Amino acid sequence: MAAIETTDLTKRYGDLVAVDGLSLSVEEGEVFGFLGPNGAGKSTTIDMLLNYTPPSGGEARVLGHDAQSETMAVHRRIGVLPDDFELYGRLSGRRHVEFAIDSKDADDDPAAIIDRVGLDPEDAERPASEYSKGMAKRLALGMALVGDPDLLILDEPSGGLDPHGIQEMQDIVRTEAESGTTVFFSSHILGQVEAVCDRVGILSDGQLAAVDTIEGLRETAGTGAKVTMEVDGTPDADIAEIDGVADVTTDGGTLVVSCHDPTAKAEAIARANGDGATVRDVHIEETSLEDLFTMYTTGADADRTGESGTGRSDADGQTTEQPEVVA
Repeated sequence: MAAIETTDLTKRYGDLVAVDGLSLSVEEGEVFGFLGPNGAGKSTTIDMLLNYTPPSGGEARVLGHDAQSETMAVHRRIGVLPDDFELYGRLSGRRHVEFAIDSKDADDDPAAIIDRVGLDPEDAERPASEYSKGMAKRLALGMALVGDPDLLILDEPSGGLDPHGIQEMQDIVRTEAESGTTVFFSSHILGQVEAVCDRVGILSDGQLAAVDTIEGLRETAGTGAKVTMEVDGTPDADIAEIDGVADVTTDGGTLVVSCHDPTAKAEAIARANGDGATVRDVHIEETSLEDLFTMYTTGADADRTGESGTGRSDADGQTTEQPEVVA
């Protein structure tokens, strides 16, 4: 059974089609990255999965339940970290966690939840109105983890977190996945998605542009890796004949091999280091998720994506920068 399954899911706001015929399947136990720039329809899709807004057409099923007619059954088994969550300013962090535990009739230890998301015990006793954005995001993540959910839906989970907090969030996602929890990870920060996700779906203007592993996206797009070797001498072997090698160029003692098949990299290096030549240094540059994102959403050549930034328009007609990569 798929943890999330949508069929022709559509949401219209007047003449604006925010989500357009989305058919998507997220398997149980996987970490699925849901990508798109601001205005692509990511949050609208999540709102329909949670029945915060009704679809204009199509259907969505979450953990085997109809998202619209069986909403309570869905919410009992999931944890949600919304992008636009709000806290009760007068309540302490600990009281927020206790409230989440009571609401789910769970038996979690509030102190353990607070510690897991990296909040200090002293901070947990302070009112949430005194929290920084990063502290608030940690608290909201802790509330989402209450009750050992079967599905975690995380909408832009790293906003406000410092690099240490981002690493902790990624560790939590991996731990949850290892325990069998499905994680639906919606973000426009591509480096974080690449670090934790098994598969990714790219949403562009409300439509699903591609779904695959990152390596699968590279293969489908006909991109892969660029292997740059510093070589003494001239290799006897014809590296261009290797299956999976797209192009070979030489410039003095530098040999550049473009591979669209990952298995070709090792063979190319081995042949370059054969009779008549010695490889002194090797640098391998994979096509980044950011490059793939740009290719699938704009059709731009991956070789040109690093040359200049490109903009897209969101639902309000404002120009937004292409997603950043955060290590």
